[in-house]
Amino acid sequence: MNLIINLQLFADQEKTEKATPRKRKKSREEGQVLFSKEVNTAFTLLAAFVLLFLLSGYYGNMMSTITVNVYEDLMLNHNLYTISNIHQLTVSLVVNLFMIVLPLALTVLIIGLICSYLQVGFLLTTKPLQPKLNKLSPIKGLKKLFSMEKVVELIKSLIKIGFITYVVFIYLAGQLETIFSLTSLEVEQTVAIITQITFNIGIRAGIILILLGILDYFYQRYEYEKKLKMSKQEVKDEQKQIEGDPKIKSKIRQKQMQISMRRMMDEVPKADVVVTNPTHYAIALKYSPGEHTAPFVLAKGQNLVAQNIKKVAAEKGVPMVENRYLAKTLYHTVEIGEAIPPELYESVAEVLAYVYQLDESYKKGAIR
Repeated sequence: MNLIINLQLFADQEKTEKATPRKRKKSREEGQVLFSKEVNTAFTLLAAFVLLFLLSGYYGNMMSTITVNVYEDLMLNHNLYTISNIHQLTVSLVVNLFMIVLPLALTVLIIGLICSYLQVGFLLTTKPLQPKLNKLSPIKGLKKLFSMEKVVELIKSLIKIGFITYVVFIYLAGQLETIFSLTSLEVEQTVAIITQITFNIGIRAGIILILLGILDYFYQRYEYEKKLKMSKQEVKDEQKQIEGDPKIKSKIRQKQMQISMRRMMDEVPKADVVVTNPTHYAIALKYSPGEHTAPFVLAKGQNLVAQNIKKVAAEKGVPMVENRYLAKTLYHTVEIGEAIPPELYESVAEVLAYVYQLDESYKKGAIR
């Protein structure tokens, strides 16, 4: 027995197609967006160090104020250990610490929001926060813990630590003489040099993180596009959802044609005459002088439809007139419900006159 395997079934499941706009929109609504945490970390850290350097005088004054206040309260205030004094000291410390942290926190928050907006744009969704039962699965949790994504994150962390450590080590190695001389300097000079060294370290670390963040952004972009990829079958299914199943659409069109045909056939008995080819075309005409300025087409058909029109006309006693040229011209130039064009007035008038003459003759014969 020969076993035949359709490889196309497996090929269709491979995600080789780029994501469609609909898939991208749906993923975005679910919170799946292109985002690099490394970019945010790099720019917020760099901004924090720049702010610390620019406001070094402000922070120095604030720290001096806190130190002096605490020293005076502890060493000179003999009534410190009362409820009111302890409360006053605590409030003073909290306010001063808040004034120190506030500029830094606001800067980090604003830079973080700007970086996030530039990467993602405005997005407000709660779907990532909604509880899902599959997240509670221990097996899936272990798989995620030891997944390739976690391995990549570990490698990125090691690379960051390695680069920053190397750059900081090289910089500090060049500053050893300055560092060793700090013991012989005044406090103000020591603080100024330490501030400068710290700032230089922060700037170097920030630049490294920005470079790594840019690389990480392109990596995240690659992973994001990879996750969004669709199989050929998924693209087909989505197309069906948007446009509808071709089979269903075909059935709907067929049903609509049947309804339209039935309505048209219901109009045939109202016709004054049916002009025939005689086998290929049949056009049912109606003329109501008080309602229409010219005769109009009630129904028309070709081949089988023409035969059905003639059958209904014969059953209902509608006169049929053979006129090959007129039947063909009416079929190709006038739609159902439309009046005949002026150039056909004479031909149609002759047909109607003939029909009316037959009708009169029939009536006279019936009277006799």
